[in-house]
Amino acid sequence: MKHIVVLISGNGSNLQAIIDACQQKKINGTISAVLSNKADAFGLERAREAGIPAHALTASQFASREAFDRQLMLEIDAYAPDLVVLAGYMRILSPAFVAHYRGRLINIHPSLLPKYPGLHTHRQVLENGDEEHGTSVHFVTDELDGGPVILQATVPVFEGDEEADVTARVQAQEHAIYPLVVSWFMDGRLAMKDNQAWLDGKPLPPQGYASEE
Repeated sequence: MKHIVVLISGNGSNLQAIIDACQQKKINGTISAVLSNKADAFGLERAREAGIPAHALTASQFASREAFDRQLMLEIDAYAPDLVVLAGYMRILSPAFVAHYRGRLINIHPSLLPKYPGLHTHRQVLENGDEEHGTSVHFVTDELDGGPVILQATVPVFEGDEEADVTARVQAQEHAIYPLVVSWFMDGRLAMKDNQAWLDGKPLPPQGYASEE
């Protein structure tokens, strides 16, 4: 059985989608642990409800980001994960952390990367009058939200939309595509080579799978 460790900072709705997919055998693996940098993150409760070990590690305990990440790596490696999944994990990772999990560290970001890296993506979409928005699953590299894209999903933006409308639309897509990408990795179909995402032995285009279809 292959092992997944999930890192969260908040509500954990994407974590829940992955928990559900594992329970439904849509993912050929198991979540071995959930770790959060916020002790009150509701996602930790989701993990406990599912019988998954849940741990919190708070930055105030450590002198630096590097020291925090060193301890985080020790906690993660205790579970010997095949894949580390960032699901709403809101800390910038140190280069040492990214290098340690290179090729087995993925993230989901609420925009059509490379558009709108960083925070407040839904707000930026509305302010700029975009008619299309979406979400991207990508491998993590040292560049913030800049690693190779694996899969994207688009959603329409309608006149009169508020941030909550756009957020809900994007999250519905996230809950569909993130477990799918995790399943590809667990099945040995997905890899990162030469700073590019590969699926079924073929390199994916910059916007990920099926971007031309």
